[in-house]
Amino acid sequence: MDPEAIRRLLEAVARGETAVDEAMGSLRDLPFADLGFATVDHHRALRSGYPEVIFAAGKTQEQLIALFHEIDKHDQTVLATRVSEAAGAALLAAIPEVSFDRLSRTALLQRTPSPRTGRGPIAIVTAGTSDLPVAEEAAITAEAFGNEVKRVNDVGVAGVHRLIGRREELDEATILVVVAGMEGALPSVVAGLIGKPVIAVPTSVGYGASFGGIAALLGMLNSCAAGVTVVNIDNGFGAGRAAAMINRIGEDTS
Repeated sequence: MDPEAIRRLLEAVARGETAVDEAMGSLRDLPFADLGFATVDHHRALRSGYPEVIFAAGKTQEQLIALFHEIDKHDQTVLATRVSEAAGAALLAAIPEVSFDRLSRTALLQRTPSPRTGRGPIAIVTAGTSDLPVAEEAAITAEAFGNEVKRVNDVGVAGVHRLIGRREELDEATILVVVAGMEGALPSVVAGLIGKPVIAVPTSVGYGASFGGIAALLGMLNSCAAGVTVVNIDNGFGAGRAAAMINRIGEDTS
């Protein structure tokens, strides 16, 4: 249950439209629900503004479906990451309203679109097409929680004129999530051109000496461009969530 839902419930009680016992029933699963195999944190949206997100890897299809049902019955957005093709098909069969994106391996159940939030658009920038799965995970995460997202794809340093050609779109963003594999140079270039926060995402894309993304990670951590913040290898969700949180700073929430 998110803060706005709690507010509506309390206002209904104050107006006499909802009985106290009925309201207590709505709140009985706060702050969590014990499903045996998982303890669902229904209080998270009240603490952080975002409901719990499901990391699907390692979970059975039955567990994933049960988690979707539990979070959904509290009128919260349900987002799962690292959803396999088989798990996505099972989710769609059980809950047809789920949106399963095969590229990003995300599944989203959002019965009511999140209200637009943030001070401006978040730009998701990719070095190459091979980085798109991670970038889309970041983009869908940010969009699921009400942010406008602009996608700027395939503008890596091997043809830096492509990046320069999209300079106006980059300038319009409030935060930039820059996703790159290989040597991971693109976030440094973007941070050197644009005076906005840059969240760098190393991907595991590359040949042998990229060591599954470690070369890109180290390159980004050692960026000579000031202010580049780095998340873990392939962690598009973490970058999208961080960008969404930063985008809310200073926003008028009255």
